[in-house]
Amino acid sequence: MWLVEPYYAGSHRAWADGYRAHSRHQVRLLTLPGRFWKWRMEGGAVTLARKALALAEEPDLIVASDMVNLPVLLALGGERLARVPVALYFHENQLTYPLPPGEKRDLHYGFTNFTSALRADAVFFNSAYHMEAFYDELPRLLKHFPDYTELWSVGRLRERSEVLPLGLDLSRLDAYRPEQPAAGPPMLLWNHRWEYDKDPATFFRAIYALAGEGLDFRLILLGESFRNQPSEFLEARQRLPERIAHFGYAEDLAQYARLLWQGDVVVSTALHEFFGAAVLEACYCDCFPILPARLSYPELLPAARHEDCLYRDFDGLLARLRRSIVDIEETRARSLRGEVARYDWDRMAPLYDRRFALVARRGSDTRLKA
Repeated sequence: MWLVEPYYAGSHRAWADGYRAHSRHQVRLLTLPGRFWKWRMEGGAVTLARKALALAEEPDLIVASDMVNLPVLLALGGERLARVPVALYFHENQLTYPLPPGEKRDLHYGFTNFTSALRADAVFFNSAYHMEAFYDELPRLLKHFPDYTELWSVGRLRERSEVLPLGLDLSRLDAYRPEQPAAGPPMLLWNHRWEYDKDPATFFRAIYALAGEGLDFRLILLGESFRNQPSEFLEARQRLPERIAHFGYAEDLAQYARLLWQGDVVVSTALHEFFGAAVLEACYCDCFPILPARLSYPELLPAARHEDCLYRDFDGLLARLRRSIVDIEETRARSLRGEVARYDWDRMAPLYDRRFALVARRGSDTRLKA
């Protein structure tokens, strides 16, 4: 099996490496460095096809990420790749990924996602929310064009799409579990990117409100920033210096894991989340989640946990945060570790193996035909 990933960084890299390490199949990675994402979607397939043709073996299956321009890759691969069954895995998509303020969507990249799905024998999404969002938006994308919009294809594509949740290397976090139970002031954890789509402004609005009530808590502000001046975080550093236990990116797994284990509550205010790996990692380390009742979050947690964990508005966020701080001993006793362990690769890899083996057996018989 070949796993083709032109954006080999971050969660894409962790997913590819994790599956290769835990699969019972022999998985070869064909990758490019994770930078210049637009160029990877445009030109990555040319380089990856050259790399593929230089290999001696022929795979029984190609698994490509959503960053691959699949028709270009397979066309340049000629007869050798044309007969290989193909699965396409969507980590994200370019139809519904939120844009930075003021930026206009380039429909070309969403159309590349569409044509790649057309060419694949099977299409997988990392969450049901993601799959529904994609197929809700796809007809609107096609209606932008003047004629021959091929709207008929949307239903056919949906029929051979399914959800395959992200596998995570959760068990590696066990090595950093502290010997002593948590103590001291409540620790609120943010472990998301420091970007607009995670809505840090709402998070800090809630934090300032709770601080204004005189509640005692500390903050662990983890995450990577791609902006020179993440103003919301810099303001928090100035306003709440005595409450911040950690500020910035964790340089290695050991530091990241130890900080997760120090947290009591993991908070999200995201405007966009196709899966939610960071939240699940924190939950595995006994952080109690307080999350929006939308996006992919409801499907990550058992229904019995929704009322305590999921909020629908700002007042609901404040109420759950306040309770988690005031009743910190109860919060520390409400672990979801056992419930999120199902996303560990030890459990997910066999599921992936079965799904991908089925695609390999079905071969090109399932390919979309007009």
